[in-house]
Amino acid sequence: MSDPGESAAPEPDRSDAPAAIDTSVASPARMYDYYLGGTQNFASDRRAAQEIYTMIPELPEIARDNRAFLRRAVRTLADAGIRQFVDIGSGLPTQGSVHEIAREADPASRVVYVDNDPLVLAHARTLPAGGTEGTTAYVAADLREPDAIFTHPDVRALIDIDRPIGLLLVAVLHFITDEEDPRGLVGRYRSRLAPGSHIAIAHATRDDRPPEAVRKMTDVYERASAPFTFRTREQILSFFHGTHLLDPGLVYSPDWRREPDTPPSPSAAWNYAGVGLVPPER
Repeated sequence: MSDPGESAAPEPDRSDAPAAIDTSVASPARMYDYYLGGTQNFASDRRAAQEIYTMIPELPEIARDNRAFLRRAVRTLADAGIRQFVDIGSGLPTQGSVHEIAREADPASRVVYVDNDPLVLAHARTLPAGGTEGTTAYVAADLREPDAIFTHPDVRALIDIDRPIGLLLVAVLHFITDEEDPRGLVGRYRSRLAPGSHIAIAHATRDDRPPEAVRKMTDVYERASAPFTFRTREQILSFFHGTHLLDPGLVYSPDWRREPDTPPSPSAAWNYAGVGLVPPER
């Protein structure tokens, strides 16, 4: 496959799309899949991505940095004893998924993936279980409805909400508008988590970014199935209210516990990332 950043000729749309999917409108999950070099996307997604590339050609690297942060965060939490994870806005399955990393620490680790994109759920149902029966589930639900997620029977079947959870909100909160109160939304999730739980967040920032590039990406997503909101570091930091940030705090996503000898990423300044610990109640 060609690099997703190249201007390759459009591929024909896939004919196996579930009927519920409007393939004429770009989807954040499928655009992200394209950024990562995947094949679960349509012409509308590729056109939207290519339009953003005219201003942000490093977008595939940004997506890879976010995935790498996700993997490091899961590994860190697994090493700390977390054995159950809820990945919200999980997107299309890719190599190095949460359950694969968590099961390296403990094969009995339990993972629930949550997404509201029909293609994500349709694709998940076709995947071979690979020994994950009884430990991994995909749930159709919306990030904006934490109560519905945590009371969903498939979530309750796998996740013990009275024990620590690794809650993963990676590259998803920027699809929540300011009017939808993202800080309050994260607070609702935090209130459901047992002490010792952790919240991992990666979020796009507009700090020191070229205004025309920020405007281009915002405009393209405005025409997709979900808008995109860049935020400042101060705004992103507020999402960790009520938690204790693990070292090194809220930093550019490639710099969060970067592997030794890993070179700096040219896309670093586009995303902040951090992990917060839910402390015991006083």
